Amino acid sequence: MTTHDRKRGGTKRPVVKVPEVRLPGLRPYGGAELEPEGDYDGLAFTEADLAGQSGIGARFLDCGLYACGLDGTELVAARFTDCVLDGVRGVGTDLSKAGLRDVEIRDARLGGTQLHGAALERVVFRGGKIDYLNLRGAALKDVTFESVVLSEADFGGAKLERVVFRDCALRRADFTGARMKDVDLRAVTELDVARGIEHLSGAVISPSQLLDLAPAFAAQIGVRVESSPVEG
Repeated sequence: MTTHDRKRGGTKRPVVKVPEVRLPGLRPYGGAELEPEGDYDGLAFTEADLAGQSGIGARFLDCGLYACGLDGTELVAARFTDCVLDGVRGVGTDLSKAGLRDVEIRDARLGGTQLHGAALERVVFRGGKIDYLNLRGAALKDVTFESVVLSEADFGGAKLERVVFRDCALRRADFTGARMKDVDLRAVTELDVARGIEHLSGAVISPSQLLDLAPAFAAQIGVRVESSPVEG
């Protein structure tokens, strides 16, 4: 997880640190309901239906969640360290104020997931589709979004440091009040900023993206863009 600055045209750009999760031999989860403040270490949750269960403040270490149902699961202030979430699905999963460190989230199908006030460090979202992701006031450091469809993600008031979006569709995103440092949007395949375009300071975009966003930038500073009048 070490990084080296790379020079591009004389400008150093930090490389985003990525998790290197190597799970040990996991024991199968027994199937009991999650418990608030529970400790889960070295467990494989395989196709477990955790819908509506409460694991508020629970701690997950060296765990794998595979094809689990997370509809309405309460994981407020939970801690995930060195974990893999693969193929998880659900609507209304509550991970507000949670801590995710060295976590891989693969091919998730989630809607209305609450991660407001959460802390994410060395986290990869790879594949899948996440609608209405709430990251308001969250802190993201060394986070990678790769080949993910993010629809109406809310980054309002979030702090993003060394965050990269690669081969993602970012639709109707809200960056109102966001603070950015070393955020790379150049490889986004579809960049649609609904609100907060003035808070992209600290991000890098491609020339073609600048052209696409030019009307929004102009509107932000009060410039009208009109065709030349026809003289006759």
